[in-house]
Amino acid sequence: MSSTAGQVIRCKAAVAWEAGKPLVIEEVEVAPPQKKEIRLKILYTSLCHTDLCFWEANKGQNTVFPRILGHEAGAIVESIGEGVTDLAPGDHVLPVFTGECKECAHCKSEVSNMCSLLRINTDRGVMIHDEKSRFSIKGKPIYHFLGTSTFSEYTVVHVGCVAKINPLAPLEKVCVLSCGISTGLGATLNVAKPEKGSTVAVFGLGAVGLAAAEGARIAGASRIIGVDRTASRFLPAKKFGVTEFVNPKDYDKPVQDVLAEMTNGGVDRSIECTGNVDAMISAFECVHDGWGVAVLVGVPNKDAVFKTPPINFLNERTLKGTFFGNYKPRSDIPSVVEKYMNKELEVEKFLTHEVSFSEINKAFDYMLKGEGIRCIIRMEG
Repeated sequence: MSSTAGQVIRCKAAVAWEAGKPLVIEEVEVAPPQKKEIRLKILYTSLCHTDLCFWEANKGQNTVFPRILGHEAGAIVESIGEGVTDLAPGDHVLPVFTGECKECAHCKSEVSNMCSLLRINTDRGVMIHDEKSRFSIKGKPIYHFLGTSTFSEYTVVHVGCVAKINPLAPLEKVCVLSCGISTGLGATLNVAKPEKGSTVAVFGLGAVGLAAAEGARIAGASRIIGVDRTASRFLPAKKFGVTEFVNPKDYDKPVQDVLAEMTNGGVDRSIECTGNVDAMISAFECVHDGWGVAVLVGVPNKDAVFKTPPINFLNERTLKGTFFGNYKPRSDIPSVVEKYMNKELEVEKFLTHEVSFSEINKAFDYMLKGEGIRCIIRMEG
């Protein structure tokens, strides 16, 4: 692959030309990586709900088009730019939508993963080094997405936004660990930290919620209660350790009261994965006084307001928030991959569909219909 180092690469990419319209496979030019950048050959990618959200762009999101979406992927380093010392061509990596510069106060902190330089930025469509795009078609720029743009056979990312992983790990499976699954898993294992034998409630049984349930299973929780308004999600959730299912629509009282009655006063831990502020309040108010911990994972509307009586805090309930499961991308994601390699984490059950790159719009159709959990997109074949 090094024969292309320093040269413009022409390859195929799925370009979103405008909001809500099918992606178009185009030939794009991918410029060489600049300072602190690397160019990747994407082998497998998958569709996350965030991609869908910014493709639809109907809820006030930044509408920068044309752009190349995608941020969950497995890749191989093709070439490196100036100043890159810890990666080399041929390394297996997972690009990540947020970064770790290893120099700012957040990166030096043992408790934060919110890098000052490379924190997620959904509005930025260019590289931070020179504020230019590395993608173009006939000289006209095509914008980046989340600093990753994995719906392209080749992409350029900041070196701080990739995790170097075990080369024996199958990229067609571990590619999904670069966003949603790690977010849910880490919310449970790193933030909620349920004890063995504890009771855990998970609000929202989409991919992130199922990963949170998987974390509770790994931690040894004795009861994992799935809370969702879609009854058809319960049966699949059993594979992730969910032992009971509560549909708020089945009751004429607040779901937090239902959970409190089921658990003799409240659950030990709750993880909220919907972004709905009412679900967030329920997730907090359903934890047991004295020791209960609620963790918010879902991203709410920017104008949403969280309201709860202060006595809930005074009675020693704890409310926490988390970003990307509190994982530092470069330092911690390799260990998540090792959990899979050691058979602690079962990734296969998240993978429900697979399509070729030319069929990428099918992945959007599956997600729009609510079918499956993760769809793998093969870049070749």
